[in-house]
Amino acid sequence: MSNAAKSGAVIFAKDLTRVARFYQGIAALCVVHVEQDHVVLESKHMELVIHAIPQRIAEEIIIADPPELRAETPIKLFFPVASLDDARSKAPALGGALGAKSKEWEDRGFLACDGNDPEGNVVQFRENAR
Repeated sequence: MSNAAKSGAVIFAKDLTRVARFYQGIAALCVVHVEQDHVVLESKHMELVIHAIPQRIAEEIIIADPPELRAETPIKLFFPVASLDDARSKAPALGGALGAKSKEWEDRGFLACDGNDPEGNVVQFRENAR
């Protein structure tokens, strides 16, 4: 990938490896840098940093199985995927979920569906409309 500045986001995670693996596997992001406390994922157009929550704080956070959705947040990320059906089938093995096909909607040339990552962060995935 390029060293040029890109738009991006940071997600703070209790389980750094698990959350990074989810976004890498579902959103087809490449791992470009790994440190003990963060993983940098990247596509041609954006960068996503998964950063570990400090241990003293992480110890007090309980992630249910399945995770409780964090829907009451002012930010929701979205990522393109080649296929919502493929993302839906991959998500559980990576610790997340994608809504049922009946929850998909179409807008401005893409199909979209909300899901969640392994820690309950709500995320939307978009597929180019057919």
